[in-house]
Amino acid sequence: MLTAYRGDRVQNDGSQSIMSINPDELSGFFMVKRIVLLFLLALFLTQSFASQPHHAKNGIAVSEQRIASQVGIDILRAGGNAIDAAVAMGYALAVVNPCCGNIGGGGFMTVHLANGKNLFINFREKAPLHANRNMFRNEKNKSTKGYLAVGVPGTVLGLDTALQNYGTLSRKQIMLPAIRLAQKGYILTPYEARQLAQFRDDFREQPDVAAIFLKNGQPYKAGDRLVQRNLANTLAAIAEQGPSVFYKGWIAHTIVDSSKKHGGILTLKDFAQYNVKETALIECHYRGYLLITAAPPSSGGIALCEMLNILESFPLAQWGYRSAQSIRTIVEAMRYGFADRNRKLGDPDFVNNPVDQLISKNYARQLSKEIQKSHFAPQHEAITFHETTDTTHYSVMDNKGNAVSVTYTLNGFFGARIIAGNTGFFLNNEMDDFATKPGEPNKFGLVQYDKNSIEPGKRPLSSMTPTIVMKEGKIVMVLGSPGGPRIISSVLLTLLNVIDYDMTLQQAIDAPRFHYQGQPDFIEIEPFAFDFLTQKQLQYYGYYTSQQNNWGAVEAIRVDSNTGTFTGGNDSRRPAGAAIGY
Repeated sequence: MLTAYRGDRVQNDGSQSIMSINPDELSGFFMVKRIVLLFLLALFLTQSFASQPHHAKNGIAVSEQRIASQVGIDILRAGGNAIDAAVAMGYALAVVNPCCGNIGGGGFMTVHLANGKNLFINFREKAPLHANRNMFRNEKNKSTKGYLAVGVPGTVLGLDTALQNYGTLSRKQIMLPAIRLAQKGYILTPYEARQLAQFRDDFREQPDVAAIFLKNGQPYKAGDRLVQRNLANTLAAIAEQGPSVFYKGWIAHTIVDSSKKHGGILTLKDFAQYNVKETALIECHYRGYLLITAAPPSSGGIALCEMLNILESFPLAQWGYRSAQSIRTIVEAMRYGFADRNRKLGDPDFVNNPVDQLISKNYARQLSKEIQKSHFAPQHEAITFHETTDTTHYSVMDNKGNAVSVTYTLNGFFGARIIAGNTGFFLNNEMDDFATKPGEPNKFGLVQYDKNSIEPGKRPLSSMTPTIVMKEGKIVMVLGSPGGPRIISSVLLTLLNVIDYDMTLQQAIDAPRFHYQGQPDFIEIEPFAFDFLTQKQLQYYGYYTSQQNNWGAVEAIRVDSNTGTFTGGNDSRRPAGAAIGY
């Protein structure tokens, strides 16, 4: 294993591979490197991305699929509120974003209502009642693919609960756009066609999947129309009969029968007993802003607040955007946030989460003092965790003062890569979000601990971080992201870019990102995230970088406090998306 020792990087054979540069030797280069970084960042933002912010006065919807964003706006135009639009977008994304949008998975919804109430709807999947903590110890890959990987889906009941409690339109009105999209199909973009083609071999293994997502046994191409008639029938049944058809009717029976046939453990009792929970949100303050964000079993809100509380002690703006000093400090805040996330959090119905401690300012000040003690990377135990990156997020606001931030998931791309019978939708592989082998790394090099071990009826820990930001009682931002562990860092960096570095919303979203989670023990970066000389400074301090792909998709809204104008920002990393308003 490569080890970092301040100025030297040592190979397995003990020889030096790269000598890092002492920052004191770089004083003559600081001004030049700052100019180079700003030039490269400007080039990255103007050349690499095509998304433009969208401005609106009456309502706005942002998602990683343009068609779904338009569905949200159509619902607002028809007199619906932001909750109506969010539910309609959730069903539409199940059609036009089949990798990640879903009715076969689960997620979280953070809501601010026009009357001032904030609420959190937890529709995370549950482990089947016959699940046990050792079920994957000797089952290679069965936590990621096939029926053993499937948790009891929560999306249908979650969306319907939000609609019935806080929406204004009927279920049929809300679901009609998604039903039509499934019946009539939609035209695939080059991005979407490439995504489907990437999983052609998995689709071929499952006749129920191949019949829908392959065209005469071959991948669809850009410009082809993807029609999903089975899914249209399923959605029509839900629109007519409500969640009962999904959890007690023919849909549940079809999934359970397929599970039994293929070695799974799902039962009708699992579906009949599934429940959605509305709980208190996580709240914290950062430099005068109030964040309302996801509560357990999501770790995202707690980790985000802990990191921001730590960073509040440091003058990030004064140090400068992407200076080595600011990067090191943000990385260390990530280290502590993720370490606490992994060891101390789980489903609150099963474990005691020390929430008040983790998001307290006093605790953050203690950690800030630890960071200040040394400029060198600490050599304590690396902490890791577990979650795939293939999720979707969307944000919506109306002109009445309602705002909704939703992140939901199948876990991996196309979940467990299975469709039960003629239901037409992919089932999740959420069981892999548990600590399937506590203390051991999974295929992503991530490790979790006993608080997130598998138990019957338990919900797996998540990093999803649907967030709403307020100031002086008014909404400032609505945001979130997919990306597994990088959800938290993507939301964190976007907020820092706006609050500390005074970027526009689109600049904040598109700026190159970095991420640190403890193990692998290097800072993961996007192209142009750091300039060469900054990387050399970081190496001197014991930090190393590795360029990585798949950086989520922050879909966000910003509100001008003076004019009330909405600005929507779509993350260009998902080019099929859009911010649309009116």
